[in-house]
Amino acid sequence: MNRINKKLSEDKKLLSIYFTAGYPSLNDTVSIIEDLEKSGVDMIEIGLPFSDPLADGPTIQESSTKALKNGMTTEVLFDQLKDIRKTVNIPLIIMGYFNPMFQYGVEAFCKKCQEIGIDGLIIPDLPVDVYHEEYQAIFEKYGLINVFLITPQTSDERIRYIDSISNGFIYMVSSASTTGAQSGFGDEQTQYFERIDKMKLNNPQIIGFGISNNETFTQATQYAKGAIIGSAFVKHVTQEGTKSLNKFIDSILN
Repeated sequence: MNRINKKLSEDKKLLSIYFTAGYPSLNDTVSIIEDLEKSGVDMIEIGLPFSDPLADGPTIQESSTKALKNGMTTEVLFDQLKDIRKTVNIPLIIMGYFNPMFQYGVEAFCKKCQEIGIDGLIIPDLPVDVYHEEYQAIFEKYGLINVFLITPQTSDERIRYIDSISNGFIYMVSSASTTGAQSGFGDEQTQYFERIDKMKLNNPQIIGFGISNNETFTQATQYAKGAIIGSAFVKHVTQEGTKSLNKFIDSILN
């Protein structure tokens, strides 16, 4: 069983953390992953930096720019993660844009992910239909879960289609904006969370974008299986460095 599915079957609300590989320093990737697991995080999204990040807000864009300047590439990331399963057990997902994967070769990329123990991919700019027609068989061959994003603007019909070809969780974007922390969710977002909840989809949902503290984590997980924190965590690392990650995680969970 894929580690993501195993984690989703646990009777608890899940916290997933996104961080940019190679940031703040090129070789921080592995230690951040290990420290996050020790701090009680359930899942980790490893951001593969890209020069033209469409869905990312300023915090994550800046971290990507710095990571690229530090020398982060697909090859470097794979090399850094080659022994990650000797020390880390929780699900690991690579989040990135399709261009670097396409350049690397989609099948070669998926094969490498399987070899090093990556459980899934999130590729915001890979259209669902293209994935379904051209790449789904490859992902399945290498045991990878592909996670799709939905937004408040996604039609019910499209959501049902995404649900039908998903086999992990659905990444529920909290609002139609780029990533970034916010103080709380308004009525419009709450109505959207309720609408999706009432659809009773086959795949659980994890809410991302705008989760930054215990309040927004608690609000989001009333309606979903879990929540993803990205910008607020990257901001913490920018300001505090990599030494006090457990303090940040504690502030979200307690």
